[in-house]
Amino acid sequence: MTSQQPMQEVSASATATLSTPSTIKDSPAVERALNRSKIYLLISWSLLYPEDEEFLDYLRCGEFVDDGRTALDALEAAIGPESSERAKGKLGLLKKQLARVESLIASECVNWQLSDLQSEHRRVFSNVITLDCPPYETLFGNDHVFAQSHVMGDISGFYKAFGVELSKDIHERLDHLSVEFEFMHFLAYKESYSRCHDVIEKTQIVVDAQKKFVKNHIGRWVPLFCRMLTKKADSGLFKLVADMTADWMDFETAFLGVTPQPYTETDYRPATFSSPEGQTYECGAQDQGNELTMLLNEVGAQSFMDVKEKDKGNEEEGPSGTA
Repeated sequence: MTSQQPMQEVSASATATLSTPSTIKDSPAVERALNRSKIYLLISWSLLYPEDEEFLDYLRCGEFVDDGRTALDALEAAIGPESSERAKGKLGLLKKQLARVESLIASECVNWQLSDLQSEHRRVFSNVITLDCPPYETLFGNDHVFAQSHVMGDISGFYKAFGVELSKDIHERLDHLSVEFEFMHFLAYKESYSRCHDVIEKTQIVVDAQKKFVKNHIGRWVPLFCRMLTKKADSGLFKLVADMTADWMDFETAFLGVTPQPYTETDYRPATFSSPEGQTYECGAQDQGNELTMLLNEVGAQSFMDVKEKDKGNEEEGPSGTA
């Protein structure tokens, strides 16, 4: 995902122009936004198909776990006593998930080659869209293609509103989980920047966008997707990623104070080409005739063509007569 808007790092020189730069930069709200942004990015990256060794190296050297643990520690220190017990509890579970990832890396992933990680990704997600655990939002809760288009349009609207678009290097759809999580990474990072540099009204717009995107999109389908991914993966890296993602969504809904209506197993209906209820579609060439036939009848040309066809048939039979 690329941004059409400049995203600047919060540097010392930038904050020096503010009246109370250190207070704002180090405020708990900025720390919360920055570290939420990091967790979204870690999960987003872990779900993409590994095209090269960059993510594998990130795993093997331990930075994936170290960065995640640092972000969770900072987030725990910044959320303060006003946060709900549910949110605090989820942070503890996320730390345990990271410990399991660390153990898996030490026992298995440290010896992996790129082909091993790619094989594991294909085992779980397949080379085509797997219906066991599709990482695409529009396959959940939308049983016809028109509903899919509506949801896809809403997602696209969020991206356009904040000046981001899908990178040409990411061969995925707008509704892929990795893309949607990277968008949340962008919004949380933008919030941290806005809290240092913008008026409160601008910051509130970014905060409200995060709440709406969690409530109307990822908060609805990701919990069910994680359960499906856990069942499909059964064990290994992506099983742990699924558990971590589920706990993270629980934390986010509690932290942001939103209540999505999550899909259940009965809501999982991969799209078909069934027409919406109450509507039917017919092929243009039905028994009643297609548009050309109807038009010819209206202008009286059909009878003329019938005569011409009859005359042509007589000519093909050849002249008749007696010797």
